[in-house]
Amino acid sequence: MHDPRVLLDPATDAVRKLARRGYSLDLAELEKLLSGRNSAIQRGDEARAESKRVATSVKGASAEERPALVERARELKGVVSAAEEEQKEFDGQLQDLLLGIPNLPADESPDGTSDADAELVRTWGRPPVVESPLDHVDIAEKLGILDLPRATKLSGPRFAVLKGKGAALQRAIGSYLIDKALENGYTEFSVPSLVTRQTMTGTGQLPKFEQDLFRTEVADRELFLIPTAEVPLTNLHARETLDLESLPLTYTAHTPCFRSEAGSYGRDTRGLIRMHEFAKVELVRFVDPATSRDELEVLVGHAESALQGLGLAYRVVKLAAGDTGFSSTLTYDIEVWLPSQDTYREISSCSDFGVFQARRAGIRTKAKDGSRGFAATLNGSGLPIGRTLVAILEQGQQPDGSVTLPEALVPYTGFSTLDPE
Repeated sequence: MHDPRVLLDPATDAVRKLARRGYSLDLAELEKLLSGRNSAIQRGDEARAESKRVATSVKGASAEERPALVERARELKGVVSAAEEEQKEFDGQLQDLLLGIPNLPADESPDGTSDADAELVRTWGRPPVVESPLDHVDIAEKLGILDLPRATKLSGPRFAVLKGKGAALQRAIGSYLIDKALENGYTEFSVPSLVTRQTMTGTGQLPKFEQDLFRTEVADRELFLIPTAEVPLTNLHARETLDLESLPLTYTAHTPCFRSEAGSYGRDTRGLIRMHEFAKVELVRFVDPATSRDELEVLVGHAESALQGLGLAYRVVKLAAGDTGFSSTLTYDIEVWLPSQDTYREISSCSDFGVFQARRAGIRTKAKDGSRGFAATLNGSGLPIGRTLVAILEQGQQPDGSVTLPEALVPYTGFSTLDPE
């Protein structure tokens, strides 16, 4: 969320920056709401100050003067009440407006609105040459490790059942990714998968993306299933003040994730790429805002190290301003090579949110010199289990139908290949 005064400052150039991501900022409406709120606060403060003076005067007033002063005190009480009510109304309208304004894209993000406009940063590894490559669904079904029909019977489309070595491989990938995060200095957490509306709002999922979330209500208690561990991990410090000198704080968690994927269609709805329920290891960093850009490079490096350890070919791209997520100011996508599609597909997004999320969640900082501010937050997938499994199956497929697993996973699985049934 933004400080409205910053948005109104011509030096911020907010209208132009937000236009790069397709958002039209109504500065006149913002100024009207902020001015109305400030005016209501001023009237209330002035009435309270006068009310204190009248209360003091009543004590020493004569019998003739007292009734008028009492009447004036009553009038001032009404003025204060009206001003508070007006301020509350303006606060609500201002809050609603600010909650819907996305973060300002970084000037270095390229122009554009789609993944076609992303800027290539680097590639790693050589995509394997596979003659007549199969996609991960066909590979997994021939191996007997994936059962989509029974998953649909249980829960409907876009769910999966992995069995035998498939389930073992999924578990192994999760353990490997957590170990990689720990190697990189992250503290592991086990966090709830159900969170409050306030928690979802703190990281920017609400109110804008409510249609993409799974919501529950039991005994008049509303909770949302998390779309990513970013939500509970970031909000661990909601409404707290962190010592600036203690940063960075680096957290990780392996959790289930739930997304309705409203509006998604096409090839990504087949198999494990775009599911309603999936598992992911998330990386979250709380940092000094002055270092957040450098910290983003560190975060991307940690996600890359997981892929490099698995020997999976990938590339890194910098997203265009109009394709950057709502809360992010700058995002790198890591895209893994999928032979069946003859292209790179996203496996991790690493984002710098600046103080955007911290302002929403109330994550403040205090330095040794007493100065105060907000923390910067960053997060990235390190990595999603399902998409990592997809890449392993496709890049490791062999002419005889088997799949060779990355050596780094063998200590976790106890086997090095997957063979057809």
